[in-house]
Amino acid sequence: MRCSAVILLLLLTSAAFAQKLKTVEAEYTYYAPENVTLEHAKHIALERAMIQALADEFGTIVTQQNATRVENRNGQSDIGFLSIGGSEVKGEWIETLDEPIYNIRYEGNMLVVVCRVKGKAREIVSTGIDFQAHVLRNGTDNKFESDQFRSGDDLYLSFLSPVSGYLAVYLVDDTGQAYCLLPYRNQTDGVYPIEANRRYLFFNIKEAPQQERPYVDEYVMTCEQESEHNQIYVIFSPNQFVKASDNATDDRLPRELNNADFQRWLAKCRKRDEEMNLQMIPITIKK
Repeated sequence: MRCSAVILLLLLTSAAFAQKLKTVEAEYTYYAPENVTLEHAKHIALERAMIQALADEFGTIVTQQNATRVENRNGQSDIGFLSIGGSEVKGEWIETLDEPIYNIRYEGNMLVVVCRVKGKAREIVSTGIDFQAHVLRNGTDNKFESDQFRSGDDLYLSFLSPVSGYLAVYLVDDTGQAYCLLPYRNQTDGVYPIEANRRYLFFNIKEAPQQERPYVDEYVMTCEQESEHNQIYVIFSPNQFVKASDNATDDRLPRELNNADFQRWLAKCRKRDEEMNLQMIPITIKK
């Protein structure tokens, strides 16, 4: 009887400390430069509307870094100061409710995109896991990190985590399809385990461990339009999770699902696992 009471108390305590989701909503107006396409402008407006909603609900953390520069010229010291300021929102977006609403107009020759978005979010109360993920173009060292690709370029990803856990990587393209880049197509357990303090390089057979080479997929970026804007999702958690249900439609492409299903899966995972970390990396591909 006492044991049952202790278990019940632990369950009630966990529920009390679980982060509650809040409904947030905001509108953002984006004035697009001439070189930004309509689809890219809509993406930027949506992203900034989300950030605005988080800032309105949870506030921001203002940071400032100071640097001192000392120069000696002809025996006289010249001291200069550099101040770099910035801010970070204190919340994280979990799920989008309904479709974002866009109002598109032109003021003179300038494209103006107004986006209103509504979703579920929660306050950030911990620092999270400081993993390092770098999208690489045509090279395997981190110095090849880039968000700009040309059709025919090779894509690699380096990853390093201070703790062990599990990793999934997806790419969402302009057409609304989500492609599972990791785990690899021929891995059937649905998870990719990560060891702490080990640098991983993905999508390169030559540098993969010998036992993993039969599974490794290598990716060459392609572009049917003049330019395409994709989003890479790097999802990591110290707790085991399984990738979304997907389908193999083409031997040349990763397994895929539509973006709406992917977002539902991601929201469900993040609701259940407060330790799950997400990094979104936008990339542009041009012909």
